[in-house]
Amino acid sequence: MSEDTTIGRPGQRRRGVERRREILDRAIEVFRQRGADGTSLRRIAESIGISHAALLHYFDSREQLLVAVYDHAAAKRAEEEAAHPVEPGTEEMIAAAIANVEVPGFVQLYSTLVAAALEVDSGVGKEYFTSRFERLRAELGETFRSQQAEGRIRDDVSADHLAALLIAASDGLQIQWLLDESVGLSDTLRTFGRLLQAPRAS
Repeated sequence: MSEDTTIGRPGQRRRGVERRREILDRAIEVFRQRGADGTSLRRIAESIGISHAALLHYFDSREQLLVAVYDHAAAKRAEEEAAHPVEPGTEEMIAAAIANVEVPGFVQLYSTLVAAALEVDSGVGKEYFTSRFERLRAELGETFRSQQAEGRIRDDVSADHLAALLIAASDGLQIQWLLDESVGLSDTLRTFGRLLQAPRAS
């Protein structure tokens, strides 16, 4: 449920595009090992083995780089998930949440970026996550409307409200998992899915 977008400069010609992808791949590994909190753009460049100037060629700021890293990681994960498709809707969100927490630092990076996006009136993070949530709500809303029409889930609640609630549940549970890994992430989300089931005729 992610789409690969170009954040920062995409690079010129094939070599530039490939170089940008290599930088993002290496940055993902650095953040997996060390996290991203308090790390300057210059220190990030040193960690991935390139010059500060080379990094600035593609990204104007630390925020732009971090959002690009998150987007790149999400796009790679989506490609992997496409090879093993699951039922759209709740099961898809469960699979995504499980994949997120299995990648060290991924949920932390996401939570940090969303929190930072709330602190500014504008910026690449605010724009990216506003669009992301809008797209997720629209996709899930369409899925739920189809499932309601088929009688598979309850139809006495707005499909758009269900979409927003599922996203909130998934994000909130991942944050709880960060604080306490004993939180039953997949089981709790499946409980949410059971609450959506259409009532059986008596």
